Amino acid sequence: MTKGKPKSSKEKKADVNDTGMVDKKTGKQELDKKYYEAELFKLQIELVKLQEWIREKGLKVVVIFEGRDAAGKGGTIKRITECLNPRICRVAALPAPTEREKTQWYFQRYVSHLPAAGEMVLFDRSWYNRAGVEKVMGFCTEEEHREFLRSCPEFERMLVRAGITLIKYWFSVSDEEQERRFQARIHDPIKHWKLSPMDVESRSRWVEYSKAKDEMFAHTDIKQAPWYVVEADDKKRARLNVISHLLGMFKYEDLSPEPMKLPPRQEQVGYVRPPLTDQTFVPEVY
Repeated sequence: MTKGKPKSSKEKKADVNDTGMVDKKTGKQELDKKYYEAELFKLQIELVKLQEWIREKGLKVVVIFEGRDAAGKGGTIKRITECLNPRICRVAALPAPTEREKTQWYFQRYVSHLPAAGEMVLFDRSWYNRAGVEKVMGFCTEEEHREFLRSCPEFERMLVRAGITLIKYWFSVSDEEQERRFQARIHDPIKHWKLSPMDVESRSRWVEYSKAKDEMFAHTDIKQAPWYVVEADDKKRARLNVISHLLGMFKYEDLSPEPMKLPPRQEQVGYVRPPLTDQTFVPEVY
């Protein structure tokens, strides 16, 4: 039997990279589920290596996730953190400010969530609330908004000078795709909580949010901490792209420790376990 010409790595990748179907929303080939899961797994292994590098080198890392409602920020954060140590990599998702916090310096409540050495903090929305929802919904005054645009770049430069690696992602989603995701949340019983009255209100202010975002970029897309825009109509591709980009921001090495050897378990000499009837068990429904 005659062997055919060996496939190139590019051809092999093409075999699993798509399903052969074109996504009507993006015009791109739909990612094959197995390919996506395999790539995600490889990237998550690298994230574990990066985590160890951050801990060992005492780095201080802040990653900001901003964008439209239902743009996929939360799903990406979940894929980043699900295999990491929560003592090293944690998520900061702050609720609405209290009455006391409203009287503080605007950045004050965010500062307390900044990382110490050997930590990475992912902000699921951040101080940029003032440039987005607070501006559009009228939760801050025009003067407060202007002051934010003036002071935010200086605040971020100060963080960078203090040794913090600051990475900012903006998730961009089309009007049509956001509408589709909102509708899915309305009809999916496990996603109802994801759709808030604020999200619904944002639908009627799409253009205002766009203007606010453009103004925010004009003032805060600085050399020391630029914005990285994520095309997020395709959630799977967005997740893989963000994780790949995040890993590429660091020149890390594999510091994974050698596998541990388990010692022999202690023998039960003179120890008698109490009867199982003395314990209360969870009913085995399944």
